[in-house]
Amino acid sequence: MTVTWEELGWERLAAGVGRCRLPGWDCTAGLVVGEGGALIVDAGSSLAEGVRLRTQAQWLAGHRVTHLALTHPHFDHVFGAAAFAGAQVYGAVGLDTVFAHERAELRADAMRNGLDQDAADEAIDALVRPHHQVSGEWTLDLDADRQVLLANVGPAHTAHDLVVLVPGGPGSPEVVFCGDLVEESGEPQAGPDAVPSHWPAALDRLLDLGGEDALYVPGHGAVVDAAFVRRQRDALAARFGVSR
Repeated sequence: MTVTWEELGWERLAAGVGRCRLPGWDCTAGLVVGEGGALIVDAGSSLAEGVRLRTQAQWLAGHRVTHLALTHPHFDHVFGAAAFAGAQVYGAVGLDTVFAHERAELRADAMRNGLDQDAADEAIDALVRPHHQVSGEWTLDLDADRQVLLANVGPAHTAHDLVVLVPGGPGSPEVVFCGDLVEESGEPQAGPDAVPSHWPAALDRLLDLGGEDALYVPGHGAVVDAAFVRRQRDALAARFGVSR
């Protein structure tokens, strides 16, 4: 079956790179396609949502999803992870500890935010711990011509923030999947697991990685540019009293 990105509701950002905005919490999921591999960035808020993402990604890629990167341990980004059976799962160092020892709080947070109890229970029971923990930077080879950089830039929005940089090519910009370090559709959320004093520095690192001409994909909302990220960095510094 041949379908286009647009027919499935995906926004194509560069050659073999796109994202979709998931219903409910307006969470972004990303897809990077190589010749023999495919990377999904974030897995959605439930197993059912993860299955839909995997199915669509396989249609678009023409082969199975081989890698999954989780940008941070909030339910709307990770509860679909178990749907990607066989994929290698990546997260920032410490993500596995959250999944092992904070499952009750993950479940409670999901239900506080409106996830159905059965869906929350199902996701928690099947929750996949990452196979690979990223402490600095990690380069993934999706094929001989496509590499993707995973970078641990936190703590900031959470204690375990991972971003995904897709290098550009002829006619294609660099694309940076930011997770919830950047939000466009509302003010960035700082919950009890946030480390606000480090957040502006994390955005400086993000800008260093992506550069001036990259497309920055927020965890929620429309794609933004470097100027937007700088404005959000300055607003966060002022909001949390972080000197620059």
